[in-house]
Amino acid sequence: MEYPVVDILGVDFHSLTERDALAQFYRWIDEAKEPGGRKTHTCITVNVAILVMMRDDPKLTEAVEKADLVVVDGQPLVWTSRMLKTPVPERVSGVDLMQLLLESGKERGLRVYLLGTTQERLDKLASVIGERYPGVVIAGQRNGYFKEPDWPEVVKGIREAKADVLLVGMPAPFKEIWCERFRGELETPVVLGVGGAFDVMAGYVQRAPKPLQKVGLEWAWRMAMEPRKLFMRYLTTNSRFIGLVAKEATFEALKIRRPRG
Repeated sequence: MEYPVVDILGVDFHSLTERDALAQFYRWIDEAKEPGGRKTHTCITVNVAILVMMRDDPKLTEAVEKADLVVVDGQPLVWTSRMLKTPVPERVSGVDLMQLLLESGKERGLRVYLLGTTQERLDKLASVIGERYPGVVIAGQRNGYFKEPDWPEVVKGIREAKADVLLVGMPAPFKEIWCERFRGELETPVVLGVGGAFDVMAGYVQRAPKPLQKVGLEWAWRMAMEPRKLFMRYLTTNSRFIGLVAKEATFEALKIRRPRG
């Protein structure tokens, strides 16, 4: 199914809801059951950090441009889309999509492959999924601590698991670039990068309360949880993002056609 595409700060996003994305995932999963239909489709959730990273990372930009679905992950981007008169209906985050998939997959016997985080946390996540989402099958799992010589083995394990969905709980931009590089070999209908969602669902990291999510301050909550790890990252990316928005607003106000890139 075709979804409207909108340009937000030079990145093309699909304008759709969480439920739209979920329905598209199941269309791909159903298509994979047909002879010769087991193709890999990628969905990338782009937040402020990824959008800023794309300015300096051609491989990340290529992965986003080639993705089958690119969705807005972050309330600041939703607000920016409205300011630029290219509104998207809502935020579509990796962790929310993961939860929707698992909840809906209870009745469908959804087969998932888990890739990422530490072995201890991955084992805990598998246990949580088994308890919370009976009927979902964990077709395979692999922690995120592997190096380039291990890549062929990791890809082979994913392909042979014949999962419906590959959930990748690893950092950007590695997960986006890696999945695009090997998408032709994975033979998994849906590949969804979910970042730190594994640690959240396994109970190691507490997600921001809903009120903070709605006002676009989930990043501040995360930084408060892990200040040493995230302070400089958010300082840099948020500052650059504000600059991009200001520049775009100026183009819009003066009715100047903005060059892409």
